[in-house]
Amino acid sequence: MMAGQIVVGVDGSAPATAAVEWAAADAGRRRLGLRLVHVRERWARDLGEPDAGVLEAAADRARALAPGVELSTEMLTGRVVNALVAASAAADSLVVGSRGRGGFAEMVLGSTALGLAGHAAGPVVIVREGPAPRQGEIVVGEDGSEPSKAAMDYAIEQARARDARIRVVYAWQLPVLAPYAAAYTALDESYQEESRAAAERVVAWREKNPDVSIVDDQVCEHPVAALMKASATADLVVVGSRGLGGFASAVLGSISHGVLHHVTCPVAVVRPR
Repeated sequence: MMAGQIVVGVDGSAPATAAVEWAAADAGRRRLGLRLVHVRERWARDLGEPDAGVLEAAADRARALAPGVELSTEMLTGRVVNALVAASAAADSLVVGSRGRGGFAEMVLGSTALGLAGHAAGPVVIVREGPAPRQGEIVVGEDGSEPSKAAMDYAIEQARARDARIRVVYAWQLPVLAPYAAAYTALDESYQEESRAAAERVVAWREKNPDVSIVDDQVCEHPVAALMKASATADLVVVGSRGLGGFASAVLGSISHGVLHHVTCPVAVVRPR
């Protein structure tokens, strides 16, 4: 397997089919190969769970959408998370549906999703629905951390391939404090300083990537709420696997559940390699 391939976890479910469709389009835009992987859990094998035709159907769908993309398929046996994390090690990215059958059933709603988001070797794209009308915008949750820098890199590559605009969202949440003027003055100064730093980081991204349109929002709001609002006009939401401040738990806690439950467009979770 080479880094020039997108790996897709398939299981015959509707979200997995949506993941194949998304990945096929992405592979075509970015001129990458496509590797479709079906993981058969050992318990399913022992119970004789049917999986014949899952890879063939997924491959047929991918070929119909992206006939020029180099395509391969692979059947694996084992635990879904372990197999997909291993498959991601040398891949450009890993794409999965938000829900599925068998081992994919908890892909977004429990330890399986957190395992993939926290341990896959690169971007993990979680696709919830089939193709939607193009919005022309990619939203990135940014806080200056290393994972958010990796998220920006991925978002810029996606934007360049799609000829789309990037909207960088920096969310800063006010803590609950006693109503003393001095405390709120200090908080306001801290927010202003962080907001300026966030704006300066965006200026640097613009200077490095003059061919990509990049706009930014600095908001005093819960990160989930900010990303949910921004996602209404987005083709893709990109976040880092861990972060600072408001994005510290953006993938590995309640915030991740909020984003993955309520953002209906594809979500990319990017972990620095």
